[in-house]
Amino acid sequence: MKINSTPRQFGGTTGDIKTRSQKDETDKIQVSAASDVDLSRVQQLQGTLSNVPEIDAAKVSEIKQAISEGRFKVNPEKVADGLLDSVRQMLSSQPRQI
Repeated sequence: MKINSTPRQFGGTTGDIKTRSQKDETDKIQVSAASDVDLSRVQQLQGTLSNVPEIDAAKVSEIKQAISEGRFKVNPEKVADGLLDSVRQMLSSQPRQI
């Protein structure tokens, strides 16, 4: 029986083998590139959001006026649907526990 002293990697050939430091360096480059893309996107969104007011004062005033005049109507189906959507979204974002 002959023993092959050349290490082999599962699923590849001996030419595909990389040392751990080469693999770590490749992973660092990929993570760095992804981080740069994500960071630029975050900065772009942050700039866009900085121009949007947190509270629409005109809309708040309009709702206050409608309430005081008795014109404001609550749609319970819409409120329930929104609440259910929020709960579904919250539950789907949590990891499953067994």
